[in-house]
Amino acid sequence: MGELVRYEVEDGIATVIIDNPPMNVLSRQVVTELGEIFRGIAIDPNVVVVILTGAGNRAFMAGADIKEFPGWLDLETEELKRNTLKTNEILNEIANLSKPTIAYLNGYTFGGGCELALACDIRIAEITTQLGLPEVKLGLFPGGGGTQRLPRLVGEAKAKELMFLGEPILAEEAHKIGLVNQVAPEGKGMETAQRMARKMASYSLEALGRIKVSVNEGMQQSLEDGLELEAELFADIFSTEDVREGVQAFLEKRTPTFQHC
Repeated sequence: MGELVRYEVEDGIATVIIDNPPMNVLSRQVVTELGEIFRGIAIDPNVVVVILTGAGNRAFMAGADIKEFPGWLDLETEELKRNTLKTNEILNEIANLSKPTIAYLNGYTFGGGCELALACDIRIAEITTQLGLPEVKLGLFPGGGGTQRLPRLVGEAKAKELMFLGEPILAEEAHKIGLVNQVAPEGKGMETAQRMARKMASYSLEALGRIKVSVNEGMQQSLEDGLELEAELFADIFSTEDVREGVQAFLEKRTPTFQHC
């Protein structure tokens, strides 16, 4: 358990909370602690689904820690690149976690916070949430995967518009363009995320993990290669105990009890 990021596990659901007041910014320490926690979650047999959120009700994460930026100004280009790639490495670990991840956006979701949310599988935002990539206003641009993940999610033209202008959008607009999966009433976001997570946690992690691999890897391939990958994973899942349980439960007209193996 870190100083700025903590988590708890209950009924197959890990709830990860970024607690870096007042705005839960993405400092170097937060990045490090996120990496440590998600690496632990990856091998924890008790975790099927992850909910990621920020402490309090002001911000999921209001961007990177700008106070760290002056120290970057005198760094050599290669060192800056290495630092950026280290952050991206951890975001990639979250994106490629073999378990579903739900980002519950409970306030400002800007810059690095938006990029962290993009690394999750599902985004649920309360209606008052604002999202954006405002880096251009500082003479910068997104460096935590925003220029790559956002276009893949909302399309090239809309992604460029959001990044060129740097202006935030509200949750309902984010939902319309596909940036957010669901919009919850104020104060009901965690309840919505937990309801979704509980349903996922009732299924087999063997199936959930293969869905994620098939989509994540298949989207980077041609349709033909993606279908080949899907077929391989579909054939492979028939070697699991959970398939036997699922089929038997269906035939016996009962709810399956999956063991995630």
